[in-house]
Amino acid sequence: MRGPWPRTAGFGRPARLLMVNQFGINLGFYMLMPYLADHLAHGLGLAAWAVGLVLGVRNVSQQGMFLLGGTLADRYGCKPPILAGCALRAVVFALLAVAESLPVLVAASALTGLAGALFNPAVRAYLAADAGEERRVAAFAAFNVFYQAGILIGPLAGLALLAWDFGAVCTVAAVVFGALAGLQARALPARPPAGRSAGPAWRAVAADWRAVAANRPFLLFAAAMSGSYVLAFQVYLALPLHARGLFGARTGVVTGAVFAVSALAALAGQVKLTAWAQRNLPGPRAVVHGLTVMGAAFLPLLPGTHGTVTGVAALTVCAVLLACGGALLYPFEMDTVVRLSGDRLVATYYGAYNTASGIAVSLGNLAVGALFDTGLRWLPWAVLAATGLGCAALVARLHRAGHLAARPVLAAGRLAAG
Repeated sequence: MRGPWPRTAGFGRPARLLMVNQFGINLGFYMLMPYLADHLAHGLGLAAWAVGLVLGVRNVSQQGMFLLGGTLADRYGCKPPILAGCALRAVVFALLAVAESLPVLVAASALTGLAGALFNPAVRAYLAADAGEERRVAAFAAFNVFYQAGILIGPLAGLALLAWDFGAVCTVAAVVFGALAGLQARALPARPPAGRSAGPAWRAVAADWRAVAANRPFLLFAAAMSGSYVLAFQVYLALPLHARGLFGARTGVVTGAVFAVSALAALAGQVKLTAWAQRNLPGPRAVVHGLTVMGAAFLPLLPGTHGTVTGVAALTVCAVLLACGGALLYPFEMDTVVRLSGDRLVATYYGAYNTASGIAVSLGNLAVGALFDTGLRWLPWAVLAATGLGCAALVARLHRAGHLAARPVLAAGRLAAG
């Protein structure tokens, strides 16, 4: 793999389609969501609490439904949840173009979250199965390049469409998701899981969830990795808050530039970082290195006060290191989840993993906000840096204790490929 873009020709057609699909998902989502709060507050005149309610409902809905989405993918195959999620997003985004009442907006927000919970675990489980054990890490590295490209281009496309109005943004985003649903309905092979239980669905699902809850190595890994999601989210929370304190009215421009630098760093570094790690590090050690880099990203901000030039430099260095650390660990993190599942109930495990990380982000953001309220400018950055280094130490300890080794495959309920 050379250059910022991965070579995808070696992957199967379903894997390549899922990579393009993820680019489209992020393109459509990020062309709309960064501008939704402003539309609600200034376009529709909603109170601040109502804006927070609409945005919060989407987050809670998606986090709470991840496990359900993964369970559906394991029981009925990955293709139906992927199609349902994309089609639902198309309908809901079209609804947002005309919705004005708070109940409708809240319902649309909840359905947006549900759509993400449907396709997110299913896409990753399908990709893991199609790539196979030998190419799984490379597949997730390529997948993350397409993922980051959508995050980079989506807001720019949305900004251009806002020259017309917010309705145009919603309409185009809905068209993107509708096209994705149509493309995958036609081109994505349906591969139902093997070994599905013939008993009552509720009993089989309960047994699957108990198996996940009893998998102590997986639970420990999910807990140790939850901090990485808190750290990554600070591009949206702590860095803009810091930029507001430094630059006042120019915050939007600075934050947008930092956001773009972060995405570009992930795009440029993903392929090279993964290739280097595959040559030099076992998977868990790559995760440890990535977490260490993410924790160290906040050290340039520790002084708490900066001039204009040094402030921009510190924010940029932080964003770049966060992106590079995340790019380094992501393919190996996804591979570890599959290995800890024993290659069984992979979508359910991804769903549980996403739910845990989503809860961690919510609680972490509350904590970060409280740290900013103390008035001690160095404290948030010190705690965030310590979080990254602490998570790295936990994963290293799990690796040394042998908890991150692959579990035996349980053939009776193994996911065939989707």
